[in-house]
Amino acid sequence: MKNIFYLLALIIGIIVSCNSSKTIVSKEKNAGSVNDTVRIANDSLEYEVIIIDPGFNTWLASRAYPRWYYTQEYLETKNQIYVNEWNNRVLQPQRYNPNLYEMTINYDPNIDYGYEVNYLIYNYMVYFQNNYHQRLFGRVPLR
Repeated sequence: MKNIFYLLALIIGIIVSCNSSKTIVSKEKNAGSVNDTVRIANDSLEYEVIIIDPGFNTWLASRAYPRWYYTQEYLETKNQIYVNEWNNRVLQPQRYNPNLYEMTINYDPNIDYGYEVNYLIYNYMVYFQNNYHQRLFGRVPLR
C-alpha cells in the first residue's frame, strides 16, 4: 500500500480549469484502494478542488457542519489563514513533515471561488488538523 500521505499532495487541486458546465460532485473509490476522492468542479468559476484522503468523505458527511452554516466570507477568511500556513510549511520540509505538506495550494483571496469550493477547502483543513494532529492556526475546531 502506498503511503497515504502521498495522496495528501493531491488534497486540494485548486485553480485548475475544468470542462464541466455545472457543479459536479463525484465520489470515486479506486479499485483495491481505501482512498476516497471528492471532486468539486464548476465551469463558471473555472476552478476545482480535488481531495483524496481516506476517511474524508465519511467525515464530511457525518461530522462537518452542513452547507450554509458558515458565511462565504467566514470560509474565505479561514481558508486564507490556513492556506498561508500550509504553504509556509511546504517551504520548510526540514521543520515540518514533508509527507504531510507536499505541495503548495494556490489560493488567491482576490478570486471568488464560490461557496462550495470554500466550504470544501475549509472542511478539509479542519479534518486534516484533527486527523493528523496538526495546528495550522489558532483553535482547531473539534468535530
